[in-house]
Formats: sequence, C-alpha cells, structure tokens
Amino acid sequence: MASALLEIQPSELSFPFEVKKQSTCTMQFTNKSDQFVAFKVKTTNPKQYCVRPNIGIVQPRSTCDVTVTMQAQKEAPLDMHCKDKFLIQSVVTKDGSTTKDVTAELFSKEPGKVIEECKLRVVYVPTNHPSPVPEEPEEGTSPRSSNVENGNRTPAMFDSVSNSFDERSKEDPKVRIIKLTEERTYVLQQNEKLRQELELLRKKRTKSSSGFSFKFLLVVGLLGALAGYIMRRT
Repeated sequence: MASALLEIQPSELSFPFEVKKQSTCTMQFTNKSDQFVAFKVKTTNPKQYCVRPNIGIVQPRSTCDVTVTMQAQKEAPLDMHCKDKFLIQSVVTKDGSTTKDVTAELFSKEPGKVIEECKLRVVYVPTNHPSPVPEEPEEGTSPRSSNVENGNRTPAMFDSVSNSFDERSKEDPKVRIIKLTEERTYVLQQNEKLRQELELLRKKRTKSSSGFSFKFLLVVGLLGALAGYIMRRT
C-alpha cells in the first residue's frame, strides 16, 4: 500500500553480511505532503539493530536519512535467510513540531487519527567468502603437492607464503655470515697450530729421516685440506 505522507526508500533493508562484523544500511524518508510528519521506526528484533534516529520529524517537501546498524553475528543463518522486519509509522503533527514533540501518544490509534504504516523486510547480501583452509594432506603426500593438485592455493595464501619467505631471506644471511666467520676463525686457529707443529718437526729433523718425511707429508696434507675448506665456505 502506497503511503500518502512519506515515501520510503529502499523497499527492503539489505545488509552486507559477514560473520563477526557490523553492517549498516540507510533509509530515506521523503515527505510528499505540505504538513509536518512525525515518524517512528520499530523492529521485530530490537536487540539486533540500532536505528538513528528512530523517531523524528520530516518537514514538508523535505527528506530525512535514517541509518540502521546490524550488530555483528557469530554465525551465518541457515540459507542466509532473515525473518526480521521493520515497521515505519508516520502521522501528521502540528506545524513547527520538533523531535522533542514526538511521543508515544502521538502514534496511539484513536478514532479519526490516521497512522500510516510501512513494513520492510531484512535481506542479507553475502560478501566474498574467506579462502577455505586447505585440508591436511594424506600420509605420504607433501603439503605443497597436495595443495597444488587440489587447487586450494589462493592468491592470498601465496602472498602469505611469499612474505614469510622474504622475512627468512632477510635474516638467514646474517646468521649465516656469523656462523661462517666463527668457522673461519676456528680453521685459522687450527691452521696456525699445525704450522707451529710443523716448525717443531723441522727442528727435530735430526731424528729419523723416514719418520720426519711421513709426519711432514701428513701435516702438509692437513694444511691443504684446511685451505680448501676455507675456500669452499667463503
């Protein structure tokens, strides 16, 4: 039934729905008459919604915006269906009225008083669903191959993996340099120790020449191995 006093837009309240997040929509009341019109907004589920303003005055040939906020919900309703409804009541009031003049008695139904009513239903509009969490791979299957084969890897998940890799790539070289420095220091110390032993062996070469030759070759071989190790690590 069309209202002779207020034109109400939209014809239904559509809320973008996302679990654990508030959602808002706006109604606009247009006074089509030359009289002051008082309005009052009611709902079948007052704990779920916040209406600002829920009462007011719309001056002749003017409009008024009303914001409805739906509180966050812990889970989505079955089939995204909502049974909540809103009722907008409007009635002619005296000229010059303000919101302070809007009382409950103004909307009481009495003989000869015309109170127009408009009912609006609530509709949930699904937003983009979050990326599904990939299932754990079966035994013997690597997580990477399982995700790729099942097509569960989304761009957002790839971004997450990339960010983690970037963080590791920034930290690991520093740790690696510290470890290599420590290893290099240790190898140089061992190298110096072997050089000292070699010098002692040279001083004792008056002993058995065969024994000296064997030890000399052994030390030289160790020095060569250490030098090669240092070159490879650096």
